[in-house]
Amino acid sequence: MSTANNSDILIAPGSLVVVTGANGYIGSHIVDQFLQRGYRVRGTVRAVSRDQWMIEYFDKKYPGKFELAEVPDMVVSGAYDEAVKGASGFVHAAAPAMDSMQSPDPHVRVKIVVDSTVRALESAAREPGIKRVVLTSSSGSAVFPIANKPVSINSNTWNEYSIKEAFAPPPYEGEKRMVDVYYASKTMGEQAAWEWVRLHKPHFTFNAVLPDFNTGAPINVARQASRSTAGMISVLIEKGEALKPEDVVFPPQWYIDVRDDAALHVAALIYPDVVDERLFGFAYPFNVNDVIWTLKVLYPKHKFGDEIADAGRDLCTVTNERAEELLKRVTGHGWTSLEESIKDTAEALGIH
Repeated sequence: MSTANNSDILIAPGSLVVVTGANGYIGSHIVDQFLQRGYRVRGTVRAVSRDQWMIEYFDKKYPGKFELAEVPDMVVSGAYDEAVKGASGFVHAAAPAMDSMQSPDPHVRVKIVVDSTVRALESAAREPGIKRVVLTSSSGSAVFPIANKPVSINSNTWNEYSIKEAFAPPPYEGEKRMVDVYYASKTMGEQAAWEWVRLHKPHFTFNAVLPDFNTGAPINVARQASRSTAGMISVLIEKGEALKPEDVVFPPQWYIDVRDDAALHVAALIYPDVVDERLFGFAYPFNVNDVIWTLKVLYPKHKFGDEIADAGRDLCTVTNERAEELLKRVTGHGWTSLEESIKDTAEALGIH
């Protein structure tokens, strides 16, 4: 797949790109998108022995172009020093391990995310060949999704609401508090990255991608579906007619197909005119009823639950034009439709 003339890009095909969190739902698609375009990729994981499937999968598709590096602790100083050696680009898509993230105490959880993000930047700064670093941030860094509430999102928008709620006095418990602590960690992690870049003025340029709810087929369903947003869609399929409102765990928001998300990371890394940007991976707004309705249309022989009363709508407006422009530049197409993305997800989960 051709991305552009080599003269139009900062990092040419054949160069080595490091992708952290390469075994994740989004991370593995980022790996795939770079390999499609002729790059070599070194993916980092916490334990190489647990992720040999990646070597088998990617080496079959792109022989000799993919390798794994082990980074068991993302918070220690120099965590990525070895992994980034010889690389031209660095995509930091990793999130701290779930076991270390279980504490609902924001003073613990947020610090882990902030520290691991800074460690990645420090390692990149020690590798002179790195030209660009891209951070996988989150829509939650900009906004807390509240149904039926108009909100305007742009490059200066931060989710201060979740920071305030997360650091409210204890007890640190309840689903709402956990969500706020998660969003606060993403917000403050991205803020720490921009502040680090501002203070240290590294030799590389920096961008962040802020994707909303990812849809689309996981590369490895068995290992990734239950620990990703694809798993939320699988609930609608598995519950069928027995679906209850309390089974629905995602509020109205915007979606992005995971392949489009990954392609945005490619654009954020390789194009010289993309500098100091927050790219909003928001395709179109949707809610759970849109997914249920789409599943019913696509698979009329299957039984699905009733639409959820008062599901609400995401009324945000977002400056996503730049992201779509770059998506078209790197892939030749705009946002993947919800129907196509849901179809790919459902078929990967076993519905045909």
